[in-house]
Amino acid sequence: MAPSPDLQLDGSLWLRSGEQTWGGAQRIALLAQIGATGSIAAAARAVGMSYKGAWDAIDAMNNLAGVCLVERATGGKGGGSSRLTEPAQTLIARFKLLQDEHQRFVQHLANQGLAGDLDLMRRFMLKTSARNRLLGKVADVRPGAVNDEIRIAIAGGHILRATITRESTAELALRPEREVIALIKASAVLVGLPGSGMRLSADNQLPGVVAQLRPGAVNDEVIIDLEGGGTLVAIITHDSAQSLALAEGSAVHAIFSASNVILGVMD
Repeated sequence: MAPSPDLQLDGSLWLRSGEQTWGGAQRIALLAQIGATGSIAAAARAVGMSYKGAWDAIDAMNNLAGVCLVERATGGKGGGSSRLTEPAQTLIARFKLLQDEHQRFVQHLANQGLAGDLDLMRRFMLKTSARNRLLGKVADVRPGAVNDEIRIAIAGGHILRATITRESTAELALRPEREVIALIKASAVLVGLPGSGMRLSADNQLPGVVAQLRPGAVNDEVIIDLEGGGTLVAIITHDSAQSLALAEGSAVHAIFSASNVILGVMD
């Protein structure tokens, strides 16, 4: 499946001193707003921080800098006021230079056409205990009273069904064309033979062929190449594999319930 067409490279610049994090653009923006308004409260509102959060950020930066960055005068008819010290003004100017250089670097990477490769690497770095991970896009969302059915288009033109709570649908911001990764434990995948006449209630019945059969003392691992691309792994008993006469090249169906599908997003 092709990478998302709207993928863009971006990045954030953070300052560190040893193991301590100074902060990033938001803290520098806080300092700049204090310089512009003379008010910590107004500066906090401007950058989307609470008043307490702003003071905590200032205290942390003061401690790490070893010098005072913000001087505050209290009392008076007009109330307290705050102003930046010279080290703070220097810090803002230098951070702006670093930020501009960082953006030029990110833009240079984007111009090299690396976006698709980076998107692929991002998927590879996903760590999960589920053996089966299938990339797809939401085809549609069918709301229910408690659970929603999510239909996902995967490689080969197959439609995968997942049943998740409505809260999960909202939290993952699922909508048509949203890229998702479907996770299915190998132990949840059943193996069936096509044309047997057996009817099953499982929502997902994907056709494929046995690519590998790895026998074990009790359980066998069945690797199934799905029609049109993609692979699923099933763990079944050794007796079941023998009963089905499974062998490499056998036509099979990978069968699993929609409730056994976990959906994840990468942002």
